[in-house]
Amino acid sequence: MPSLKTKSITLLVVAETLGMCLWFSSAAVIADMGAEREISNVRQALLSSGVQFGFAVGAIVYAVFGLADRYDPRRVFALSAVAAALFNAGLLIAPIGSNLAILLRIGTGALLAGVYPVGMKIAVGWGTRDRGLLVGLLVGALTLGSAAPHLLSFMGGTDWRLAVAGASLLAFVGGLTVLFTALGPNHVQASAFSFRGLHIAWTDKRIRLAYAGYLGHMWELYALWAWIAVALTASFTLQMAEPAAVSWAKLVAFCAVGAGAVSCVIAGIWADRIGKAEVTVIAMAGSGLAALAAIPAFGGSAYLMTAIVILWGIFVIADSAQFSALVADYAPPEQAGALLTLQTALGFGLTVLTVQIAPVIADLWGWPFLFAALALGPFAGIWAMWRLMALTRPGASGLGH
Repeated sequence: MPSLKTKSITLLVVAETLGMCLWFSSAAVIADMGAEREISNVRQALLSSGVQFGFAVGAIVYAVFGLADRYDPRRVFALSAVAAALFNAGLLIAPIGSNLAILLRIGTGALLAGVYPVGMKIAVGWGTRDRGLLVGLLVGALTLGSAAPHLLSFMGGTDWRLAVAGASLLAFVGGLTVLFTALGPNHVQASAFSFRGLHIAWTDKRIRLAYAGYLGHMWELYALWAWIAVALTASFTLQMAEPAAVSWAKLVAFCAVGAGAVSCVIAGIWADRIGKAEVTVIAMAGSGLAALAAIPAFGGSAYLMTAIVILWGIFVIADSAQFSALVADYAPPEQAGALLTLQTALGFGLTVLTVQIAPVIADLWGWPFLFAALALGPFAGIWAMWRLMALTRPGASGLGH
């Protein structure tokens, strides 16, 4: 019979996966929306970057008011997921690409700040020695949930409303599922956001470098996830009829994003064995090289492009959980919550820019140029993590200030 920990973590992973189905529910169907009503490149980007902006703001609001500390985090998660599902369902009645649709996406993102971070808080309450794995499981759930809209879009064909309704329904169920989990023995109140965290983030070199690595990772991640189906459609259209290219791109996008769910768990296991920073370097090297490999492959063999993009998806998310785990390791216990909140806000704030400008760059200079630009992030992140590894090596000096 499974232990209470196993049961709770399993249910939490399911709830997180279902809740995060909302993240790319518009990006996955943007081509079908555009076929029904013309949407400018700027508004297409806003439908995705709006979620990023809403999440960054929502993360700080949830932390400032200590919602997951003052109330049962399972209820906070549940209410946030259910409300986000309703906001997302609003896309079914809002005019396509309208200001209302963009506002609904911003609201969805803000509410998801009560799903992903709160789920992480519940997970880490179940252990300390296996923290890398626990966080990796939750990021894996986020990844699979982020991939789901592409599968729903593929299954729904050209009817984008089926995919949006399906994602909303799944998130609603996810919100109810989390209520059947239990809180672990290590569950404690995380600190509310404090401006003292800003000082620590700047003066502690280890945390500063962990932030830098995370920003390099985020530079690439959400721009890839948001636009990979569109980029694949453009590539495949040069080799096959457009309807087939659109359908194949949806399926490959799901596989590419979803494959990262497995790599997150594997990376979490290895992080607890060989080191969190070491795992981030391996993952960013893999994603950076995959981005560069996609440049000459674009427009060529659909099978080669598919293989490269799936490899890219495997590496691009594998390191994500470990940046948060590093900050938690180095932060003073009373400031861990504030520093993690700041890290999240900075990272998702950056993705507002990258998600918004990605299609503009692709339109001006082509998708291969965008791939090259995205590769800058992981290579900059590797530089930061090499410095962190050197700084924290036994016998090294210069820690902290």
